[in-house]
Amino acid sequence: MTPTPSPNNSELKSTSAPLPAIVLGSTSIYRKQLLDKLQLDFIQDKPEIDETPHSRESVQKMVIRLAKGKAKVFQNQYSEHIIITSDQSASFNGKPVGKPKDRTDAIRQLQDFSGQAVIFYTGLVVENTATGNSYEYLDTTIVHFRELSLEVIENYIDREQPLDCAGSFKSEGLGITLFEKIESRDPNALIGLPLMALTDIFYQMGYALPRAL
Repeated sequence: MTPTPSPNNSELKSTSAPLPAIVLGSTSIYRKQLLDKLQLDFIQDKPEIDETPHSRESVQKMVIRLAKGKAKVFQNQYSEHIIITSDQSASFNGKPVGKPKDRTDAIRQLQDFSGQAVIFYTGLVVENTATGNSYEYLDTTIVHFRELSLEVIENYIDREQPLDCAGSFKSEGLGITLFEKIESRDPNALIGLPLMALTDIFYQMGYALPRAL
């Protein structure tokens, strides 16, 4: 599911060639901040889909399926557009990582992660409704947690209140202090949008980045 290599420069459109309008299929402020890094004009819209996991479905297949489902929601609404969607989930000891039920459950999750590794999968889908072409990418990021004392865990949870986050932490915030190291092609993927792979896809579509002023 990794994008094919970027085309040769001779195959690229000019960096000043007009891009189709771009839709980010997410209302996440963090994904918006990530896409803003590419200095592209875009709008945000929230896709409404059923995100229930399928029976015996792997986390890797689920995030790609859900990212595709989010893009499909907008296919008719946004013709002549580039639609960008993503989905993310994590796995610990071969099992999906969910959101904590409460503070006590958040503490338990982080205690389980202490000194261990958690694998995050981020599915990226880009639909060009002007051409009918679709692109997908699966990012794998491994987060190695520090040995965490109960005091550190409780201090973190009380400060950041990550009870709405799978795994009970926010990597885009204070959660970074819980990590010993990250193994990833692109650290942006952990926050929710793999920008390097997204740039690859823009190249595949014939658009070089950054764009001309």
